[in-house]
Amino acid sequence: MELISAFINDLMVYDFLQKALFTSVMVGIIAGVIGCFIILRGMSLMGDAISHAVLPGVAASYMLGINYFYGAVVMGLITSLTIGFVNQNSKLKSDTSIGIIFSAFLALGIIMFMKAQTAVSLDSILFGNVLMVKDSDMWLTLGIGIFVLAVILILYKEFLITSFDPTIASSYGINANRYHYLLMVLLTLVTVASLQTVGVILVVAMLITPAATAYLLTHKLSTMIGLSALFGTVSSIVGLFLSSTYNLSSGPVIVLVATSFFVIAFLFAPKQGVVWNFIRKQKAKQRFA
Repeated sequence: MELISAFINDLMVYDFLQKALFTSVMVGIIAGVIGCFIILRGMSLMGDAISHAVLPGVAASYMLGINYFYGAVVMGLITSLTIGFVNQNSKLKSDTSIGIIFSAFLALGIIMFMKAQTAVSLDSILFGNVLMVKDSDMWLTLGIGIFVLAVILILYKEFLITSFDPTIASSYGINANRYHYLLMVLLTLVTVASLQTVGVILVVAMLITPAATAYLLTHKLSTMIGLSALFGTVSSIVGLFLSSTYNLSSGPVIVLVATSFFVIAFLFAPKQGVVWNFIRKQKAKQRFA
Protein backbone atom coordinates (compact mmCIF):
# COMPACT_ATOMS: atom_id res chain seq x y z
CA MET A 1 0.00 0.00 0.00
CA GLU A 2 2.88 2.36 0.73
CA LEU A 3 4.24 1.86 -2.80
CA ILE A 4 0.83 2.60 -4.30
CA SER A 5 0.45 5.72 -2.16
CA ALA A 6 3.90 6.88 -3.20
CA PHE A 7 3.02 6.28 -6.87
CA ILE A 8 -0.21 8.30 -6.52
CA ASN A 9 1.68 11.11 -4.82
CA ASP A 10 4.23 11.11 -7.65
CA LEU A 11 1.36 11.34 -10.13
CA MET A 12 0.10 14.45 -8.38
CA VAL A 13 3.54 16.07 -8.44
CA TYR A 14 5.33 15.04 -11.65
CA ASP A 15 4.01 16.20 -14.98
CA PHE A 16 5.96 13.59 -16.98
CA LEU A 17 4.29 10.78 -15.02
CA GLN A 18 0.83 12.20 -15.71
CA LYS A 19 1.58 12.32 -19.43
CA ALA A 20 2.97 8.79 -19.32
CA LEU A 21 -0.15 7.45 -17.60
CA PHE A 22 -2.54 9.21 -19.98
CA THR A 23 -0.64 8.02 -23.06
CA SER A 24 -0.35 4.46 -21.75
CA VAL A 25 -4.07 4.22 -21.04
CA MET A 26 -4.99 5.55 -24.48
CA VAL A 27 -2.67 3.05 -26.15
CA GLY A 28 -4.07 0.23 -24.02
CA ILE A 29 -7.61 1.09 -25.11
CA ILE A 30 -7.09 1.54 -28.85
CA ALA A 31 -4.67 -1.39 -29.18
CA GLY A 32 -7.16 -3.59 -27.33
CA VAL A 33 -10.04 -2.56 -29.60
CA ILE A 34 -8.17 -2.97 -32.90
CA GLY A 35 -6.61 -6.20 -31.65
CA CYS A 36 -10.04 -7.87 -31.48
CA PHE A 37 -10.57 -7.47 -35.22
CA ILE A 38 -6.98 -8.50 -35.95
CA ILE A 39 -7.49 -11.78 -34.07
CA LEU A 40 -10.90 -12.53 -35.57
CA ARG A 41 -9.52 -12.03 -39.08
CA GLY A 42 -6.47 -14.21 -38.39
CA MET A 43 -4.17 -11.27 -39.11
CA SER A 44 -1.82 -11.42 -36.15
CA LEU A 45 1.18 -11.73 -38.48
CA MET A 46 0.01 -8.69 -40.43
CA GLY A 47 -0.05 -6.69 -37.22
CA ASP A 48 3.47 -7.89 -36.50
CA ALA A 49 4.60 -6.92 -40.00
CA ILE A 50 3.21 -3.39 -39.91
CA SER A 51 4.51 -2.74 -36.40
CA HIS A 52 8.05 -3.64 -37.50
CA ALA A 53 7.90 -2.14 -40.97
CA VAL A 54 7.16 1.43 -39.80
CA LEU A 55 10.76 1.78 -38.62
CA PRO A 56 12.12 2.97 -42.02
CA GLY A 57 9.37 5.61 -42.08
CA VAL A 58 10.35 6.79 -38.62
CA ALA A 59 14.02 7.00 -39.63
CA ALA A 60 13.16 8.85 -42.84
CA SER A 61 11.08 11.35 -40.86
CA TYR A 62 14.02 12.16 -38.59
CA MET A 63 16.27 12.55 -41.65
CA LEU A 64 13.81 15.01 -43.20
CA GLY A 65 13.22 16.84 -39.94
CA ILE A 66 9.48 16.16 -39.84
CA ASN A 67 7.22 14.47 -37.29
CA TYR A 68 7.74 10.70 -37.27
CA PHE A 69 3.95 10.27 -37.54
CA TYR A 70 3.95 11.01 -41.27
CA GLY A 71 6.76 8.67 -42.23
CA ALA A 72 5.46 5.85 -40.04
CA VAL A 73 1.92 6.04 -41.45
CA VAL A 74 3.14 6.12 -45.06
CA MET A 75 5.46 3.16 -44.44
CA GLY A 76 2.71 1.18 -42.75
CA LEU A 77 0.39 1.68 -45.71
CA ILE A 78 3.17 0.76 -48.16
CA THR A 79 3.77 -2.42 -46.18
CA SER A 80 0.14 -3.55 -46.27
CA LEU A 81 -0.14 -2.78 -50.01
CA THR A 82 3.14 -4.55 -50.78
CA ILE A 83 2.11 -7.68 -48.89
CA GLY A 84 -1.25 -7.70 -50.68
CA PHE A 85 0.48 -7.28 -54.07
CA VAL A 86 2.90 -10.17 -53.41
CA ASN A 87 0.05 -12.43 -52.25
CA GLN A 88 -2.01 -11.72 -55.36
CA ASN A 89 0.85 -12.13 -57.84
CA SER A 90 2.72 -15.18 -56.54
CA LYS A 91 2.14 -18.69 -55.23
CA LEU A 92 3.53 -17.75 -51.83
CA LYS A 93 1.26 -18.09 -48.82
CA SER A 94 0.50 -14.94 -46.88
CA ASP A 95 2.66 -15.84 -43.88
CA THR A 96 5.68 -16.29 -46.16
CA SER A 97 5.29 -12.92 -47.89
CA ILE A 98 4.65 -11.22 -44.56
CA GLY A 99 7.82 -12.72 -43.07
CA ILE A 100 9.96 -11.65 -46.02
CA ILE A 101 8.67 -8.10 -46.27
CA PHE A 102 8.54 -7.15 -42.59
CA SER A 103 12.02 -8.53 -41.86
CA ALA A 104 13.45 -6.68 -44.88
CA PHE A 105 11.78 -3.40 -43.86
CA LEU A 106 12.91 -3.83 -40.25
CA ALA A 107 16.51 -4.37 -41.35
CA LEU A 108 16.30 -1.35 -43.66
CA GLY A 109 14.89 0.74 -40.82
CA ILE A 110 17.71 -0.17 -38.45
CA ILE A 111 20.34 0.78 -41.05
CA MET A 112 18.56 4.06 -41.85
CA PHE A 113 18.23 4.90 -38.17
CA MET A 114 21.93 4.39 -37.56
CA LYS A 115 22.73 6.63 -40.54
CA ALA A 116 20.24 9.30 -39.46
CA GLN A 117 22.47 10.39 -36.54
CA THR A 118 19.48 11.55 -34.56
CA ALA A 119 19.53 12.33 -30.87
CA VAL A 120 16.66 9.86 -30.40
CA SER A 121 17.90 6.47 -29.20
CA LEU A 122 17.08 3.47 -31.38
CA ASP A 123 16.27 1.54 -28.19
CA SER A 124 13.51 4.02 -27.34
CA ILE A 125 11.91 3.39 -30.74
CA LEU A 126 12.30 -0.38 -30.58
CA PHE A 127 11.21 -0.85 -26.95
CA GLY A 128 9.49 2.42 -26.05
CA ASN A 129 10.01 4.85 -23.18
CA VAL A 130 6.67 6.23 -22.05
CA LEU A 131 8.30 8.18 -19.20
CA MET A 132 9.93 10.41 -21.83
CA VAL A 133 6.73 11.13 -23.76
CA LYS A 134 6.37 14.69 -25.07
CA ASP A 135 3.27 16.88 -25.08
CA SER A 136 3.04 16.54 -28.85
CA ASP A 137 3.16 12.74 -28.61
CA MET A 138 0.47 12.72 -25.93
CA TRP A 139 -1.91 14.86 -27.99
CA LEU A 140 -1.10 12.85 -31.10
CA THR A 141 -2.04 9.66 -29.26
CA LEU A 142 -5.29 11.25 -28.07
CA GLY A 143 -6.15 12.37 -31.60
CA ILE A 144 -5.42 8.94 -33.05
CA GLY A 145 -7.42 7.30 -30.27
CA ILE A 146 -10.50 9.45 -30.87
CA PHE A 147 -10.32 8.89 -34.63
CA VAL A 148 -9.84 5.11 -34.37
CA LEU A 149 -12.64 4.64 -31.84
CA ALA A 150 -14.98 6.86 -33.86
CA VAL A 151 -14.38 4.85 -37.05
CA ILE A 152 -14.93 1.55 -35.21
CA LEU A 153 -18.14 2.86 -33.65
CA ILE A 154 -19.55 4.23 -36.91
CA LEU A 155 -18.61 1.18 -39.03
CA TYR A 156 -19.04 -1.47 -36.34
CA LYS A 157 -21.60 -3.54 -38.27
CA GLU A 158 -19.49 -3.52 -41.43
CA PHE A 159 -16.36 -4.58 -39.57
CA LEU A 160 -18.38 -7.24 -37.74
CA ILE A 161 -19.79 -8.92 -40.85
CA THR A 162 -16.57 -8.67 -42.89
CA SER A 163 -14.60 -10.18 -40.01
CA PHE A 164 -16.84 -13.22 -39.59
CA ASP A 165 -18.01 -13.91 -43.16
CA PRO A 166 -16.68 -11.85 -46.11
CA THR A 167 -18.84 -13.91 -48.52
CA ILE A 168 -22.09 -12.86 -46.83
CA ALA A 169 -20.76 -9.30 -46.67
CA SER A 170 -20.28 -9.32 -50.44
CA SER A 171 -23.83 -10.60 -50.94
CA TYR A 172 -25.05 -7.53 -49.04
CA GLY A 173 -23.02 -5.27 -51.30
CA ILE A 174 -20.27 -4.63 -48.75
CA ASN A 175 -16.76 -4.42 -50.23
CA ALA A 176 -14.72 -6.63 -47.89
CA ASN A 177 -11.38 -5.50 -49.37
CA ARG A 178 -12.24 -1.87 -48.68
CA TYR A 179 -12.76 -2.59 -45.00
CA HIS A 180 -9.66 -4.78 -44.92
CA TYR A 181 -7.48 -1.88 -46.05
CA LEU A 182 -9.32 0.56 -43.80
CA LEU A 183 -8.46 -1.75 -40.90
CA MET A 184 -4.84 -1.68 -42.07
CA VAL A 185 -4.92 2.13 -41.89
CA LEU A 186 -6.31 1.98 -38.35
CA LEU A 187 -3.73 -0.65 -37.41
CA THR A 188 -0.95 1.59 -38.73
CA LEU A 189 -2.24 4.55 -36.72
CA VAL A 190 -2.40 2.49 -33.53
CA THR A 191 1.13 1.25 -34.17
CA VAL A 192 2.39 4.82 -34.52
CA ALA A 193 0.57 5.82 -31.32
CA SER A 194 2.24 2.94 -29.49
CA LEU A 195 5.83 3.79 -30.42
CA GLN A 196 6.56 5.85 -27.29
CA THR A 197 4.75 3.41 -24.98
CA VAL A 198 5.94 -0.08 -25.94
CA GLY A 199 8.00 0.54 -29.08
CA VAL A 200 8.13 -1.15 -32.46
CA ILE A 201 9.15 -4.58 -31.19
CA LEU A 202 6.51 -4.97 -28.49
CA VAL A 203 3.50 -3.21 -30.02
CA VAL A 204 2.21 -6.47 -31.48
CA ALA A 205 1.95 -7.84 -27.94
CA MET A 206 -0.41 -5.00 -26.97
CA LEU A 207 -2.44 -5.62 -30.11
CA ILE A 208 -2.78 -9.37 -29.61
CA THR A 209 -2.46 -10.27 -25.92
CA PRO A 210 -5.38 -8.28 -24.39
CA ALA A 211 -7.64 -9.29 -27.30
CA ALA A 212 -6.63 -12.95 -26.97
CA THR A 213 -7.35 -12.80 -23.23
CA ALA A 214 -10.81 -11.38 -23.89
CA TYR A 215 -11.43 -14.00 -26.60
CA LEU A 216 -11.02 -16.76 -24.02
CA LEU A 217 -13.68 -15.19 -21.80
CA THR A 218 -16.55 -14.44 -24.20
CA HIS A 219 -18.08 -15.32 -27.58
CA LYS A 220 -19.71 -11.91 -28.13
CA LEU A 221 -17.71 -9.33 -30.09
CA SER A 222 -18.97 -6.25 -28.25
CA THR A 223 -18.09 -7.86 -24.89
CA MET A 224 -14.74 -8.96 -26.27
CA ILE A 225 -13.92 -5.40 -27.34
CA GLY A 226 -14.84 -4.03 -23.91
CA LEU A 227 -12.80 -6.67 -22.05
CA SER A 228 -9.83 -6.23 -24.38
CA ALA A 229 -9.80 -2.47 -23.85
CA LEU A 230 -10.08 -3.06 -20.09
CA PHE A 231 -7.16 -5.51 -20.03
CA GLY A 232 -5.08 -3.14 -22.15
CA THR A 233 -5.86 -0.24 -19.80
CA VAL A 234 -5.13 -2.16 -16.60
CA SER A 235 -1.94 -3.60 -18.09
CA SER A 236 -0.75 -0.10 -18.96
CA ILE A 237 -1.53 1.30 -15.49
CA VAL A 238 -0.01 -1.61 -13.57
CA GLY A 239 2.98 -1.78 -15.93
CA LEU A 240 3.65 1.94 -15.53
CA PHE A 241 3.38 1.61 -11.74
CA LEU A 242 5.88 -1.29 -11.65
CA SER A 243 8.30 0.32 -14.10
CA SER A 244 8.24 3.63 -12.20
CA THR A 245 8.51 2.03 -8.77
CA TYR A 246 11.28 -0.44 -9.56
CA ASN A 247 13.08 1.58 -12.27
CA LEU A 248 12.34 -0.87 -15.08
CA SER A 249 11.78 -0.34 -18.80
CA SER A 250 8.11 0.54 -19.23
CA GLY A 251 7.35 -1.27 -22.50
CA PRO A 252 8.48 -4.77 -21.51
CA VAL A 253 6.81 -4.47 -18.08
CA ILE A 254 3.46 -3.45 -19.61
CA VAL A 255 3.65 -6.41 -21.99
CA LEU A 256 4.49 -8.84 -19.18
CA VAL A 257 1.52 -7.61 -17.14
CA ALA A 258 -0.75 -8.15 -20.17
CA THR A 259 0.73 -11.63 -20.61
CA SER A 260 0.03 -12.47 -16.96
CA PHE A 261 -3.67 -11.69 -17.53
CA PHE A 262 -3.63 -14.02 -20.55
CA VAL A 263 -2.04 -16.84 -18.52
CA ILE A 264 -4.71 -16.46 -15.82
CA ALA A 265 -7.49 -16.55 -18.42
CA PHE A 266 -5.86 -19.47 -20.23
CA LEU A 267 -5.83 -21.48 -17.00
CA PHE A 268 -9.05 -20.37 -15.30
CA ALA A 269 -11.47 -19.08 -17.99
CA PRO A 270 -14.91 -20.51 -17.01
CA LYS A 271 -15.59 -22.29 -20.30
CA GLN A 272 -12.19 -22.60 -21.99
CA GLY A 273 -9.74 -22.59 -19.08
CA VAL A 274 -7.32 -25.51 -18.97
CA VAL A 275 -7.87 -26.10 -15.25
CA TRP A 276 -11.67 -26.17 -15.44
CA ASN A 277 -11.61 -28.34 -18.56
CA PHE A 278 -9.36 -30.81 -16.73
CA ILE A 279 -11.68 -30.85 -13.71
CA ARG A 280 -14.74 -31.39 -15.94
CA LYS A 281 -13.04 -34.27 -17.73
CA GLN A 282 -12.13 -35.90 -14.43
CA LYS A 283 -15.69 -35.58 -13.16
CA ALA A 284 -17.01 -37.03 -16.44
CA LYS A 285 -14.64 -40.01 -16.09
CA GLN A 286 -15.82 -40.59 -12.53
CA ARG A 287 -19.48 -40.53 -13.58
CA PHE A 288 -18.77 -42.92 -16.43
CA ALA A 289 -16.86 -45.24 -14.11
